[in-house]
Amino acid sequence: MLRSEQLSNPTLRSAQLADLDRIVATYNATVPSRLVTADLEPVSVESRHAWFFAHSPTERPLWLVELDGHYQGWLSLQSFYGRPAYAGVAEVSLYLEPGAQGRGLGRWALSQACALAPSLRIHTLLGFIFGHNLPSLILFDKLGFIKWGHLPEVANMDGIMRDVLILGKKV
Repeated sequence: MLRSEQLSNPTLRSAQLADLDRIVATYNATVPSRLVTADLEPVSVESRHAWFFAHSPTERPLWLVELDGHYQGWLSLQSFYGRPAYAGVAEVSLYLEPGAQGRGLGRWALSQACALAPSLRIHTLLGFIFGHNLPSLILFDKLGFIKWGHLPEVANMDGIMRDVLILGKKV
């Protein structure tokens, strides 16, 4: 296993529209696991256009996570709740290719998001994570996120009711 400090040349790069196909493919690869997303069927590239254009490199970035110049996944910061008083709060989403998981790259990418957030006028990061998604819960815990909320049995995943935890961190 590679630890994050052993990763060779990890980078975050602003996503371009031409990257949307692989962003969606990475996202859709998580759907069958019922571990990461509440989508129960794969989404289309066309259905993600508005989501893509809601991101901005200077306010709510959508970054590609790359290792030695090769795509490994993506990380996004998106507005929370859409009201002016929450302008400094962003929800973080991180999706890695299956082969990139468990190698420290997620920890590196999330730590970069925490470090860069203040320059984007973000003071608080939130993660909405299923209660049974132990790898993500462990990752966020290692970076100092704490449980700020618990929504019991709010997601129906093929007849199994799942909890959602809200994890937060002041940055």
